[in-house]
Amino acid sequence: MTDPRPVLVTGAAGFIGAYVMQALAERGIPAVGLDNFNDYYAPQLKRDRVTALCPDADIRTLDLTDKAGMAALFEEVQPTRVIHLAAQAGVRYSLENPRAYVDSNVVGFTHMLELCHQHAVEHLVYASSSSVYGDSAVTPFSEDQRIDKPRSFYAATKAANELMAYTYAQLYGMKATGLRFFTVYGPWGRPDMAPILFSRAVLAERSIDVYNNGNMRRDFTHVSDIVTGILGALQTPSTEAVPHQVFNLGNHTPVALEHFIHVIETAAGKPAHKNYKPMQPGDMLETMADTSRAHAAFGFEPATPLEQGLPPVVTWCELYYGDKA
Repeated sequence: MTDPRPVLVTGAAGFIGAYVMQALAERGIPAVGLDNFNDYYAPQLKRDRVTALCPDADIRTLDLTDKAGMAALFEEVQPTRVIHLAAQAGVRYSLENPRAYVDSNVVGFTHMLELCHQHAVEHLVYASSSSVYGDSAVTPFSEDQRIDKPRSFYAATKAANELMAYTYAQLYGMKATGLRFFTVYGPWGRPDMAPILFSRAVLAERSIDVYNNGNMRRDFTHVSDIVTGILGALQTPSTEAVPHQVFNLGNHTPVALEHFIHVIETAAGKPAHKNYKPMQPGDMLETMADTSRAHAAFGFEPATPLEQGLPPVVTWCELYYGDKA
């Protein structure tokens, strides 16, 4: 029998969160979302995203650091499952404003863990990141590799989240699952990430900054595959013997940065004007997910190659931003 109590989704107006809310609605699963609609990027994009993807969703304006507000929401909703996607994102911004990452990713995550414990939440699924692999990474990145050498403060907070969730799971038997996302892209994506940044620039015939002289590879993962993975993980809680688990969610097919740009050029029908620059602090040369653990646990099998998934992003940029691309 389906649990009538809603799934709580944090970061519900965010890029991945809005698609999760859409998917839950399509499956007839009740959900309540929250988002603080902050100005890390344009709040209007978040509102437009919700209108387009999940217009009937119940999304409350609330910040993770509002301890009393979060407690009141848990009392009202009484969720048995939580999908925690809210976080301060961005590798490079964490070099400029580390306090924002402490507030959201450490303090806010502590509030979430404590409330899940207090309300006997049956399963917490939370967003981690491929960034946690840092300088310890050997491709393909496996969940068994060490994550104690992060290259950015953002990555450090995500690694901390995994340790915090592990501790709560061990102390209280709370089932928790961390998902390490690998460079998620798609229409309605975050405007600070390369798929949107580069698409808009090429459409507007502006130059793009290409770091490490283009010698980088990324495991780009379409948002539809990520959502499928999230819902698969949600339906696969950990066991009493192993209450905390971690999975990679990636495409397992790293793409050279120059090829990524070429796909955008082809879709836009325009050449990219490239400014080649040295490596940025905090960046990684290559990401590649070993997804065998997620495949074994809940059948995760990414189905969207970059050549199929990226052109609609270019089209969306042209339609949404128009002459302001």
